Amino acid sequence: MPAPVLPLIDAAAHWPRRGALIGLDLGTKTIGVAASDPDRRLAAGVETIRRKAFKADAARLLAIAAERKAVGFVLGLPINMDGSEGPRAQSTRAFARNLSGLTELAVGLWDERLSTAAAERELIGMDVSRARRAEVIDEHAAMFILQGALDRLARLGGAAAP
Repeated sequence: MPAPVLPLIDAAAHWPRRGALIGLDLGTKTIGVAASDPDRRLAAGVETIRRKAFKADAARLLAIAAERKAVGFVLGLPINMDGSEGPRAQSTRAFARNLSGLTELAVGLWDERLSTAAAERELIGMDVSRARRAEVIDEHAAMFILQGALDRLARLGGAAAP
């Protein structure tokens, strides 16, 4: 049975109170991956996956989730600034649906507006070179997405979780 793909707050009801979450920043060429601690307080970068074929990408994501004993995924949904969804959001939803067919871990969608821009500002502030920024930007965007989701869940006090 495919895992549910839901907005973050609804997906949280499918996750146990404890357990790591995997955050994803889906790009056309790469997937930035971050993971939380089991208490869901802090997001940390894991890696940047160079996209190949969906099955290979999904296999790597599921391996990371298994290594970290993850209980769910948080996928950044690229919503336009006016709140509408364009082709990138549709592509992200399709990826989420396909991934959900391979796992029982619920996928939470989280608004990722400006996550890459925020990650880039942070890296520039740390005086990271342009070449190095290009290597790590997606991983940092995934951290930004996941940390935002973790903070939102914490503000809810875990009320959405069983």
